[in-house]
Amino acid sequence: MHSVQWVDRGLQLNVPPLGEGTSSIGISRMSSVQLPGGISTLWMQVRGSTGIRAREGQFRLRRGDWMVLERDSRPTLQADRTCICVGLCLSSEPLGALGTGEAPLFPGRGQMSRTDMQISMRLWRQIGQHAEDDPNACGDLRPLLLHMADLQRGIAAQVQHCPGRSLARKRHVLARLQRARLFLEGHTDRVVRIGELADLASLSYWYFSKAFQAVYGESPQACGARLRLERAARLLRDSDMIIGEVAAASGFENAGSFARAFRAHFGACATDYRESVCDCSANSAHIPRASRAAHPHAVP
Repeated sequence: MHSVQWVDRGLQLNVPPLGEGTSSIGISRMSSVQLPGGISTLWMQVRGSTGIRAREGQFRLRRGDWMVLERDSRPTLQADRTCICVGLCLSSEPLGALGTGEAPLFPGRGQMSRTDMQISMRLWRQIGQHAEDDPNACGDLRPLLLHMADLQRGIAAQVQHCPGRSLARKRHVLARLQRARLFLEGHTDRVVRIGELADLASLSYWYFSKAFQAVYGESPQACGARLRLERAARLLRDSDMIIGEVAAASGFENAGSFARAFRAHFGACATDYRESVCDCSANSAHIPRASRAAHPHAVP
C-alpha cells in the first residue's frame, strides 16, 4: 500500500511505521517530519534548504541535492521558509520486491543537474498519481529508484575496489562503507574515532580501515580531517566567526593545530584565505552581468 502526505506552513508530521507499505512525503515552508526506525528514505531538495538530523549526523540539503538514508537512521527534517523537499519512504519488503538488487541504492548524498531534478520530480509525481488510482499498488516506484541508481553510478563504480568474493558481498561492504563516510560528513564538528566508524559499519577495526583505504584512496583519519578543513573553509567564507571559533567549530583542539593543518591543505593561512575570498566576491559584485560571460574567471 502506498500513501501520499504533504506537510506545509510550520506543521509537524510524525510518520508511523509503514509495515509493508511505502509513502511519498513532501515538506515545505518551515514544516518538519520525523520518521521512526525500519524505514529507508530517499530525499530530493527542489527549492530552498532542509536541515536533516539523523543517526549519521547533521546535514543541510540545498537545491538539487539528494540523500539516501538507511533503515535505522531515524531522520528528522526541518524545512526553511522557501523549502520544497520531497521524499520516498520504503520498508524492506517493497525495496526487495522491486528488484533493486539489480541496481541497489547506497547510503550517501550528492547533487543532480536541473534536468535530472526535473526527471526525478516527474517520476515522484507519477508515484502519487498512481497511488490515487490504486492505493494498494507500488509498482511505479521502480522508475524513480532506477533513476536514482543511475545518479549513484559514481558510487556504484567503487564496488570493484571492495573486498569480497561475490558481487553481493562487495555491494554489502560498499553500503557499510558509504554509511561510515556519511557519518564523517555529518560530524565535521569533531574528530571521529575509527572505532566509532567500524562499529557503525559492523566491521572489525582492521577490516574497516583496509577496505576504506582501498575504496576511497585515503584513510578514515585523512578523510575526516579533509572534511573538517573543508567545513572550516565554508565557515570562513560564509560566516563572521573569528579564526578561533572556526577552529573549534571544525573539531580542532587549538588554533595552532588548525593553522598548521589549514595551511598545509589550502596553501595559505586562514586569514589570507578569508581575505582572498572576500576580495574575489567584492570584485565579482562590481562586474556587470552582461560582462561576466566574457570574464569566466571573475567569480572563484
